[in-house]
Amino acid sequence: MRFPLLLTLQALWLTVCQATQHYPTTWGHYDLCKSHGYTDEGPTWYYMACQPEAADMTKFLKVTLDPPNITCGDPPETYCTLENPYMCNNECDAATDELAHPAELMFDFEGRNPTTFWQSTSWKKYPKPLAVNITLSWNKTIELTDDIVITFESGRPEQMVLEKSLDYGRSWQPYQFYATDCLDAFTMEPKTVRDITQHTLLDIICTEEYSRGYVWKNDKTVRFEIKDRFALFAGPKLHNMASLYGQLDTTKNLRDFFTITDLRVRLLRPATGATMVDENNLSRYFYAISDIKVHGRCKCNLHANSCIFDKEKLTCECEHNTTGPDCGRCKRNYQARAWSAGSYLPIPKGTANICLPNSVGPVNCNCNPFGSDTDRCNGTGYCKCKEGTTGAKCHECLQGYLWDNGCKSRVCDNELLRCQNGGVCVNNIRCQCPPAYTGLLCEKPRCENEPGGCGGSDSGQASLRPPAPILLLLLFVLGPVLLMEICWVTVL
Repeated sequence: MRFPLLLTLQALWLTVCQATQHYPTTWGHYDLCKSHGYTDEGPTWYYMACQPEAADMTKFLKVTLDPPNITCGDPPETYCTLENPYMCNNECDAATDELAHPAELMFDFEGRNPTTFWQSTSWKKYPKPLAVNITLSWNKTIELTDDIVITFESGRPEQMVLEKSLDYGRSWQPYQFYATDCLDAFTMEPKTVRDITQHTLLDIICTEEYSRGYVWKNDKTVRFEIKDRFALFAGPKLHNMASLYGQLDTTKNLRDFFTITDLRVRLLRPATGATMVDENNLSRYFYAISDIKVHGRCKCNLHANSCIFDKEKLTCECEHNTTGPDCGRCKRNYQARAWSAGSYLPIPKGTANICLPNSVGPVNCNCNPFGSDTDRCNGTGYCKCKEGTTGAKCHECLQGYLWDNGCKSRVCDNELLRCQNGGVCVNNIRCQCPPAYTGLLCEKPRCENEPGGCGGSDSGQASLRPPAPILLLLLFVLGPVLLMEICWVTVL
């Protein structure tokens, strides 16, 4: 009798262990915003930090292609396979459902046979770059909870950039660069996520891990590794989520790193499978994507545990007397103190930081004298912050600004706004460039301003190198200045 009992207990123990092992990866904490209780004075509510469940966010996005006519099939076109240039029996025709490859097929049900996918036109305009921007927009702030995975039906691109926006596509910053040769494509040393530490987690890297190989089935995916970055704080199997939540609360810019409103995939050079392009058979070169996975949750500033999709828009169902798409302000008549995001700390229930009913007369909020216009809340329950300043007390700087008795515009730093081409950041206000380069971030060869330009025997090759990273960094640096009228506030 004892032996069957031991087997039963062992099976039960394994079940519990497996459930415990997989539980943290779902971010299954903070699912209650309040609970009912009693005190000596009678019934009362206890408030807690809360957040919605993670979900497949591709169900709620809008996809945009640039250029708009980059999808194959108009006019119809026949393609060859990359690995066999003589196998040219793949047809794309936008007017025929069975042969069309529209953008929606990047997000349909996987597992069909044959596989469905979006496909671009071929590289028929070579040597002009075959460049495509695929923009995913949610019109809502999203927190990523799992890896971003892009599955290519064609060969993986030889050059690609994954970008993010935090202001609904007004400005962009890189998430990661991908290339077969990072030094040649982006003048960056190649790295992998395994080279990142807790102290360098915010660094933007170029990786060659997902750009080589175009034949084997297992070589079809390109990833941006969210969980590997979580594991720097939560451990390899994400068992210590409490540590991660604590870091998200206390490490500057960490929560913003995993927060987006839009993603953009910039395809800059298709797979060629060789060092030279076969100009006699350009129908071999194109992009084709069968699936894009983006898992995350609505950002509700820890003031809601549900998010609804209504009229093509995601909105938090706010608690704690808050309101707004992200629960980012206090409700009317609940502005007795400045709005503040909830906190993951103390573990495990966090702090709700609810908005309180109005008291009589104006409220003294102890706003920072350097960062705010006054020490009292304005009519919406916030400290009224000066340009470039944020936080409940106007005591923190927005991205792109540096604190110096108030927030001053930042030109460069050692995290995201790095001086390029060997330039050195001096006091966060200018880049000291090497003799051969100039520009705000040392991004321009000095010879471009000289008569005749840069010239040289390799100028033809240089024209194929995409200027996207340079333009992107300029946008990232100048964005806060050009868009200072934007009314969104990043909440750390």
